[in-house]
Amino acid sequence: MEVYDELNELVYADVDEVPDDGFHAHLDDDAITDYLVVHEDETIGFVTLREGHHSSRQYSRYLRIVNLAIDEDHRNRGHGSRVIERVTELARDQGYDHLKVSCEWRNEDARRFHRDTNFRPKQVDYVQPLE
Repeated sequence: MEVYDELNELVYADVDEVPDDGFHAHLDDDAITDYLVVHEDETIGFVTLREGHHSSRQYSRYLRIVNLAIDEDHRNRGHGSRVIERVTELARDQGYDHLKVSCEWRNEDARRFHRDTNFRPKQVDYVQPLE
């Protein structure tokens, strides 16, 4: 199981308790696209992409991989790598000049996966809970 920071702790114990407004905002955002990962007619995961730009930088137009999830039973079979390959093709075809992705610092498997799929560390995000 992946290691998550306490700031990622879920608030709701059951999916039926989650208010719909967050899902509607996500689905209504034109900069966000969700894709299902299907293998042999079975949905085995999903990827969420978000468009972004830094207008003052040479590499200004990017596509961020917000979420990439593959069911545990289907991991380590190349599905995630194929998703990254497809996202890379899609980004190039749509005129983006780089991809971004982030993961939990202590999630060694995700960090290794991103390095293995040609991502490189660029910066580190820090958080400070305000209690």
